[in-house]
Amino acid sequence: MTAMTTGNSRADANRRRILDVALAELLRDPDASMDQIARAAGVVRRTVYGHFPSREALIGTLVDEAVQALAAAHAEGREGVDDPAEAVARSVLAVWEIADRYRLLVALAQRTVTMQGIRERLTPVRETSVRLLQQGLDEGVFASALPAPALAYVHEQILFALMEAVNDALVPPSEAGRSAAVTVLTAAGVPAGRAADLVGKLAADV
Repeated sequence: MTAMTTGNSRADANRRRILDVALAELLRDPDASMDQIARAAGVVRRTVYGHFPSREALIGTLVDEAVQALAAAHAEGREGVDDPAEAVARSVLAVWEIADRYRLLVALAQRTVTMQGIRERLTPVRETSVRLLQQGLDEGVFASALPAPALAYVHEQILFALMEAVNDALVPPSEAGRSAAVTVLTAAGVPAGRAADLVGKLAADV
């Protein structure tokens, strides 16, 4: 292994540690400074700024990683499922497990990344949701006065709103995933009883 390779490996390890520590620190204290993050990561402030030129850039990177994790969970949740309602329910349940970890980060990111920036990052996930919702509308599984692209925005906002509701202690975290899935399904026109039964069955199987 060359000196350059060793140096790159060390730099990558430092960057990963800074990101992991930053997430923990920001979830504990949304106002945590770069100095606090550096101390918690066991590095000097210069090292943090060497990887991330500003606090906003650091938070933006964390949001990018969160979106990647959400996209992977969304894809895994619906994989191999033909029924659109079940696919939506499974994907929401899978996404919420990730979203619950990052919900405080999303609230924090709204101060720096802005909701528009977050929405832009979620475009690939939304495009997949549009196709799934269109399939459900075409098959009569869903019924909505909204076209699939608009309905996808509604579903996205439901999840953001529930994150805020959990943050404000209006919904217990243990119930939020099921509540999110049922709410998304009913917003798509699935009868409330069927939505609750389906989500209950899927959640019990996890």
